[in-house]
This record gives sequence, structure tokens and C-alpha cells, in this order.
Amino acid sequence: MPGLITRLRSAQGARVFATTLMLALYGLPAAHGTEALYETTSVGRVELGADAADADATIACLYPMTGRSASYGRDSIVAIRMALDELATDPAAPRLRVIVDDSRSKASFAVRMAEDFIEQDNANILCGMVSSGVGMAVSRLARQRKTILIGTDHASSRAALEEGHRYYFRVSSDTWHSQAAGAKYLQELQQQEGWSKIAFLGPDYEYGRVAWRDLQEAFELYDVDYQVTGSYWPKLYEPDYSLYIQSLLESPPDVLVVALWGGDFTAFIDQARTTRLFSQMRVANFDTGGDYETLVALGDTPPEGLILSARHHVNWPPTALNRQFVERFHERSGRYPNYSAQGAWAGILTVAKAITLAGDVTDTEAMVEALQGLEIHLPKDPEGYVSYIDAETHQIIQAQAIGTPVPSQDYPPAQVVLGNWKVYDAESLKPSPALIERRRGTPGGD
Repeated sequence: MPGLITRLRSAQGARVFATTLMLALYGLPAAHGTEALYETTSVGRVELGADAADADATIACLYPMTGRSASYGRDSIVAIRMALDELATDPAAPRLRVIVDDSRSKASFAVRMAEDFIEQDNANILCGMVSSGVGMAVSRLARQRKTILIGTDHASSRAALEEGHRYYFRVSSDTWHSQAAGAKYLQELQQQEGWSKIAFLGPDYEYGRVAWRDLQEAFELYDVDYQVTGSYWPKLYEPDYSLYIQSLLESPPDVLVVALWGGDFTAFIDQARTTRLFSQMRVANFDTGGDYETLVALGDTPPEGLILSARHHVNWPPTALNRQFVERFHERSGRYPNYSAQGAWAGILTVAKAITLAGDVTDTEAMVEALQGLEIHLPKDPEGYVSYIDAETHQIIQAQAIGTPVPSQDYPPAQVVLGNWKVYDAESLKPSPALIERRRGTPGGD
């Protein structure tokens, strides 16, 4: 592998190329009709960037490319291509080979795939994962193999707290930060509207269970009084929520917090809006509910009382970097990004910056040192703020914005965006040293 620091290369010509049939799809120039291809064509292994012989590092990413969550993988690939294009303009940037394959949202399958990435593809860095169950299973492998893993989308706070380890880093917000912001929002709402009863509905696996625990811990931290009327646990990709909706109507809370994501959340909304549910309670989703795809699904008449947020927003913060990111994504794909795109973009640029600082991706300890505390300016950063990876938890620290749907024609086909923002600054949401110690059981973890 050629030396990185002393090498100066010509930046002429992007080294982004395809090795599979599907890359031809992702290489399509911006054009109307591209979106239809994304929605109907299956996706297999994709290789992007430098070839193996010329690469300074091989990054192997796992994303879902089939099923209800397939759009997360597809938008992540678009964003990875954007990041590689950006690196190609910098002669001093490392040359990255990025392999992406379908995790199928199955933990055991993803672990075997990650092992193959390490053994057969000589992957230096693992990245990606949307499902928290998948992400944490691959993280355990990364710990065992002492291979750096950059999480770009899965959100269970346990991944960075209870199960955090030296080789795990995450560049998208987690359930602690989103639920802590949600608890602050609900505390303010309680002071305004006097709600007292709350219920929770989330997927019955790692992500949903941890999100509910994080919300309750944040309520305790902020001294919020509340009564739980029920907690509901449909399976991931549940097709029929009617029994849960009926139970909620029989014992209605004032506020229902939902932790469903992607197609599951829009399916729940579609089924609930045919009932009296939205007239009986406020419905909030603090981690994923403000995703662009959900905004599209809401149409021009969203249910009343929705409170939403996500890990990235197309219209917040109103900074030049965020506008550029969203516009470039749209130019490349013909549609606007879901929140997974910013995480994937951040993951690639974070790895590139760490390699530049460390000098050699094969020096794992130097890479770990470079990643701890690394600062990176991201589209999600409000004016004057720069995201950074907390050296203790290896979790990126970012502000959270929560809003409600308002009419807009700025990002079609969505007919609403989020507005009426309440923004919670990044430092106010960081888990305290006491909480980290309690969650890990021992100070600092290992």
C-alpha cells in the first residue's frame, strides 16, 4: 500500500467505479425516473472507490437492501458515493475502497458477512448497520477481532454504553440523545398542557426496548411526573397494528411515544388514522418519525397532534452545508434523502479524516486514538457547532431538533416538512459520567 502522508496525487478524475451490475444503477446521472428504479430493482454487493491494489484502506459496510428497510441501504450508498466524490477532489485524502452488501437485517447473516469481509476482502474497517440487533452482533465480532467498526445508523444506546468497547464508534445520534431530547420536549409540553398519562409502543427487539428505557431514565433525570397506561411491543415489520390500536383506544394515554421506524411507522400511522386514535392522544416519535419518507407518507393532511424528529432533517438546520448536502443528494438520485444518508456520508468522511491523522489504517491503535475526540462538521450541525466523537463513549455528540408537521412544497413529493422547532443543544443531552458508570457497571468500560 503506498504511503499516505508523503504522497501527493493528482485529483483529476474520480476513482469511483462499479464492479457489479447494480452499480450501473447507482451511477445514473440525476434524472427523473431514477427513483422508480430504486424502488423496484434488487441490489447485491456493490464496490465503490479505489480498487483493492490502489486503496489506502478497505471499508466494508452492511446495510439492508431488501424488505421494508431497503431504502435505508439505497440512500446510504448514494451518500457514500457523494463522500467519495468529495474525497476525490482532495489530493491529500486517502484512497478508499468501499464494499457494501445486503445485511438482510439478520444478525447471524451479517456476522458471517463481516467475517468474510475481514478474511476474504482484507477489510480494515467495518461500517453501517441499520438494525440495532444487527449492529450490536457485528460490534461483538469487531471487539473480538480488534477491528474498528463505525456505526452509521443503528441507535441502541447500549451499543456505546453497556457494550461499548475500544473499537466501536458511532457517527449518528443514538436512543439516549433522541429520548433525552424527547423527555425535555414532553416536560415543556406538560407545563403547557398538563398531560399526565403516557404509553409507549415500540418494536420488540433491542432498539425498541432500549428506547423505552432511555425515555424513562431521562424522565427521572429531569424529574418529570407521569403515569404509564401501557407499553406495547409489536414485532419488527409487523403488518397489522389493529390490536395495539384498539388497546390504546380502550385505555388512552395523553401522549403515545412510538419508536417504530421506516415502513413500520408509516404503516402504523396509516392504520391509526382510520380510527379515533389521533383525536384521543398526542403521538410522538423522537428518533425516526421525522424521516423524509414519513413526511411523504403523511400527504397533505397529516394526523393532528404529531410530534416528530429524526437523525437528520432536509430543512434543519438551515445551514449552507445542510442545503448543499440535500441538494447534491437530490441531483444525484432524483429524490430527497432519508436520515440514513447523512450517517453513511459522515461515516466515510470520518474514516478518511482518521486515516489522515493516524497515517496508516493498519495501525489500529493509532486509528483508535485519532477517532477518540475527532471533530467533523456535518449537515446536522447548527450554525457555529461542530460534531465530535466523545472520547469516553465513542458516541457522536449532536444537537437534537423536534418539530411538528407544517405545509410545504419545498421538498416534493412531500407536502409537509417539520417546523415549530424546539432545539436541544448537544452538550445538554450528553449522558453524565454517573449515568455512564451505572450503565456500564464499571467506570469507563474497556
